Amino acid sequence: MRVLGVVVEYNPFHYGHLHHLREAIELVKPNYVIAVMSGNFCQRGEPAIVNKFARTEIALRMGIDVVFELPTVYAVQDAGGFALGSVGVLHKTSVVTDIVFGSESGDLEFLQKVARLLTHQTPEFKRAFRVHLKMGYSYPNARKYALMDVLSSEVEKLSKSNDILGIEYIKSLIHYGSNIQPHVIRRVGADDNDETFRGKFSSASAIRKAIREGKFDESGEAMPAVTYEILKREFDAGRGPVFWRDLSFVIPIFRKMSRADFERIYSFNEGLDLRFYEAARATGDLQQFVELVKAKRFTYSRIRRAILHALFGFEKGMIEESNKYGPQYLRLLGFTNRGREILREIKKKATIPILSTPSLAEHVIQEALKKTEEGKRNFRINPELFRWQLQKDLLASDIYTFMYPDKAQAIAGMDFREPIQI
Repeated sequence: MRVLGVVVEYNPFHYGHLHHLREAIELVKPNYVIAVMSGNFCQRGEPAIVNKFARTEIALRMGIDVVFELPTVYAVQDAGGFALGSVGVLHKTSVVTDIVFGSESGDLEFLQKVARLLTHQTPEFKRAFRVHLKMGYSYPNARKYALMDVLSSEVEKLSKSNDILGIEYIKSLIHYGSNIQPHVIRRVGADDNDETFRGKFSSASAIRKAIREGKFDESGEAMPAVTYEILKREFDAGRGPVFWRDLSFVIPIFRKMSRADFERIYSFNEGLDLRFYEAARATGDLQQFVELVKAKRFTYSRIRRAILHALFGFEKGMIEESNKYGPQYLRLLGFTNRGREILREIKKKATIPILSTPSLAEHVIQEALKKTEEGKRNFRINPELFRWQLQKDLLASDIYTFMYPDKAQAIAGMDFREPIQI
């Protein structure tokens, strides 16, 4: 039996995603397809345009059999943390045999070479990395330039976002000692960051920009009818669209925080705490806040993620524990009738428990510990870390619904109200 795993955000699902999914299925010819999907916030530090349950419904109708949520603590980290969480979910199902991801280069052998170098760093690489950090470059850019120094003949392959993320997926497979086989598909269409609307193969960024500018009907050209239908339903109900600008309420929250408060938050180093502290007191505009924080070593994406880290209270120690031990549960968002079959196998084989009803989390924890003590299951969970990761997922949902356009819909407790999508 072959089970394909894919890592997705579907923000929103468009024709490029459909191409990737169809090509992946053709490549692997799996019996089942499992997706691990970012929840209500995505890797660039932005809220998803519609909530995770609506995006799960789209995924299931477009060919995914089971959707698990990527815990928020990974969904809004940099590429390394994002990959650790995503691959961790797929690996811990104990049924996924293959993972397929997009790549600008389409060169799996090269990506594996870089991943091995980053995992088992040579003295030459370490020296180059330190030099670029001292020059004031951000961590990801210092690492990229160090790789360029070591792999000068292949330098042009290191600048594209999907290749960089692909390297992190392979590193994560090494981290978990996973037997999942990686495959790449050459990416088609516009670049991820391209906000120019280009018709059928526009990027998700371009689609979101068009919607933000009031061109929702025109944006339908770039997405399957199912996506358009569900987005329209959510927008008409006042549950979207949700945009990054809707996070403007964070500034008064940050004004309540001291520098010491910021210092305790994950990703706040290299003086970022001082820049946040001062910027929050210098402006009430979110975009201007980001511009005031911006510096050579602080990219826009890093700043947006840091805003969420501070808002969610991501303590450094707990993020480090999460990255060391991986996801502590499989948060089930939805499945198809065919997906029921592979879910039965996951329930038998997974090394972390399935969580379908958050209100039963304590029961799930105690059952997992009991079965482990009795030698019936090979569960490996940390109850404290389980509770912390789940609490952040629930908090993210509560903050997300606060940003709904229709404030009558801005009700807390989404995870307790919304049913699993079937």
